[in-house]
Amino acid sequence: MSIIDLRHSLAEALKCGVDSINPDTGLTVDDIAEMFEYPPDDKMGDIALPCFKFSKTLRKAPPMIASELSASLNEAKLVKEAQVAGGYLNIFIDRDAFVKEQTEEITEKGESYGRLTMGEGKTVVLDYSSPNVAKPFHIGHLGTTVIGHSIKMLHEFAGYKCVGVNHLGDWGTQFGKLIVAYRKWGNREEIENGGIDALVALYVKFHEEAEKDTALEDEARAEFTALEAGKEENLELWRWFIDISIEEYKKTYAQLGIEFDSYAGESFYYDKCAPVLDALAKAKITKIDQGATIVDLAEYNMPPCLVLKSDGSTIYATRDIAAALYRKETYDFEKCIYVTSAGQSLHFAQWFKVVELMGYEWYNKLSHIPYGTVSIDGAKLATRTGNVVLLKDLFAQATEKVLGIINEKNPELANKEETAEAVGVGAIVFHYLSNNRIKDINFKLDDVLKFDGNTGPYAQYTYARSSSLLEKAGGIPGNSSYENCTEEEFQLSKTLSKFPEAVTSALESSEPMMITRYILDVCTAFNRFYHECQILSCEDEAVRARRIALTSAVHTVLGSAFGLICMKKTEKI
Repeated sequence: MSIIDLRHSLAEALKCGVDSINPDTGLTVDDIAEMFEYPPDDKMGDIALPCFKFSKTLRKAPPMIASELSASLNEAKLVKEAQVAGGYLNIFIDRDAFVKEQTEEITEKGESYGRLTMGEGKTVVLDYSSPNVAKPFHIGHLGTTVIGHSIKMLHEFAGYKCVGVNHLGDWGTQFGKLIVAYRKWGNREEIENGGIDALVALYVKFHEEAEKDTALEDEARAEFTALEAGKEENLELWRWFIDISIEEYKKTYAQLGIEFDSYAGESFYYDKCAPVLDALAKAKITKIDQGATIVDLAEYNMPPCLVLKSDGSTIYATRDIAAALYRKETYDFEKCIYVTSAGQSLHFAQWFKVVELMGYEWYNKLSHIPYGTVSIDGAKLATRTGNVVLLKDLFAQATEKVLGIINEKNPELANKEETAEAVGVGAIVFHYLSNNRIKDINFKLDDVLKFDGNTGPYAQYTYARSSSLLEKAGGIPGNSSYENCTEEEFQLSKTLSKFPEAVTSALESSEPMMITRYILDVCTAFNRFYHECQILSCEDEAVRARRIALTSAVHTVLGSAFGLICMKKTEKI
């Protein structure tokens, strides 16, 4: 029984007690279930109900309420004892019964344990990663990519149908710059051989030369104008640059276990902006300001939203509105989520408001999930100067370090290169997602590649330990006994029971950190159990069977949790 189920079961029993005191409180079972707290010390109970929250509706002192409600738990499932301590009702769980219920439930449900049903029949569109084409996939893209994918996996785990969209930055004046640079200093063979790195080199070269000759900027604008006008030679180069970029990006996505349902970028919506402008005019919410078309948002304490530049060209907001309209029509989403840096929060607030003013009732289905900035050793990232740390290079460093450790400690490991990559990439992802997403992160490469302490490699090694035990056990015996469970077994079971709660919290807050913290809690509880309790060597066959089943439950839950944060399962290390 998960802790969520236990809270609900206790709340049902307590609801009867509350109603017997005052049947007119209006409190529901769910209201009471939300009131439970976890005592800071197990000696104070496994779960507690602060009765202060009832004093106003029941018109009694909290200690008296706690005393009267305790009787309603006499027949409650899994309750061993309920004690009154001041205004608290401290509840002690029947440990043996709880370990049995929890282990058997996870064994029966397998990978479906912890899954939620709130999203059944509903679709969520998630817009994340979205690098700018012909630019490198660097560490600054890590946040939107792994946070976005984690949020996608959380929604899938909750029953939603998810559509992952990689809204590529594949339009804009940077392509004019790249076309000019390619014609002046590039050649096809170099680009074919060098891939996106060669394109980046041309982009950096353009900016270096443009500082000496500002006329290059005018040339770039002219080439982009020609691209917008449909000049076939420019379109051919543009499509080629995009193909090279996506091919490179997919290599990084494969390392993270990520696939997208759509790579429709900005250019896809270029010809869909005219209907948006027509709808804006029909809604009578635009005005002309110095030749440009804007929506005045002063009434909502925001700067105006620019929708059409003075030269008649569209801008990000227009294309984002067009994309939202297309996605609503195509997918009929329940939610459309955008995962970008906090620096774009105003942009999203502006065009979300414009969608509302246009009269679309689903405007409140749009949400922006922001995250903090990333720097390397305190230095900001800048593509045009080449000051970036490429993700592929960082992943390669981490993989090489792990491979060295494997060659030293387990040189005969099969598929060790694949395992080294899973652990190395996992170390970086786990390190990133261990932080609150909204906080700015200063990556110190030495810290990122540390494998000691509460890290991704520690979690993956723990998972591998459970795999090894299960392989040696040859399966879960069917003769388990759940009498006289140890403290370590109970605490491990209690930690496992909190998985659905961790998933719910992570989903509601769009915070993958909830899952990384939970993974560490499971690892800590399992390793304590592993060191204090004999498992395979236990002479009592019924106890041995119980502990193997509990190990299997850990293996199941950790594997599911890994899948929620872009971390691969490592059966052996």
